[in-house]
Amino acid sequence: MDLRIPHDAWVIVCDARKAMFLRNQGSVAQPKFEVVEVKKAPENPPSARQGTDRPGRMQNAVGPTSATEGTDWHELAEIQFARDTAAAVKHADRSGGPQDIVLVAPPRILALLRQYLDVQSRSRILAEVDKDLTKHPIHEIERLLTAP
Repeated sequence: MDLRIPHDAWVIVCDARKAMFLRNQGSVAQPKFEVVEVKKAPENPPSARQGTDRPGRMQNAVGPTSATEGTDWHELAEIQFARDTAAAVKHADRSGGPQDIVLVAPPRILALLRQYLDVQSRSRILAEVDKDLTKHPIHEIERLLTAP
């Protein structure tokens, strides 16, 4: 990938359930990521245990009634976790956090983060990588992001 991540830059690796905030304690040439914080989404039980009501019905002006789509509780949880992650980035910015940020997440989560990050936080983003690396060890994330 050959990213050039400056010293003290943050690398935020996340998906819909986990966010790792890493700081480059090394140099651009020799990155050394250190875990600053790990956030996990709260437990999300199966949909059947969250809502068992039938989908609603909508009366059409002409013709029979139509069913409306049921609530996707897992999608709502993903959106809330992206909001919480963006809020953590904003809070870090306000408390003297990183000058540079690299976001690493699947495309859907990247889109949600873009939507919820404020202008100041977005201006600090050096790169966005559309990969899910949350299950990789830290040394593997270093290698995948910085290897030519």
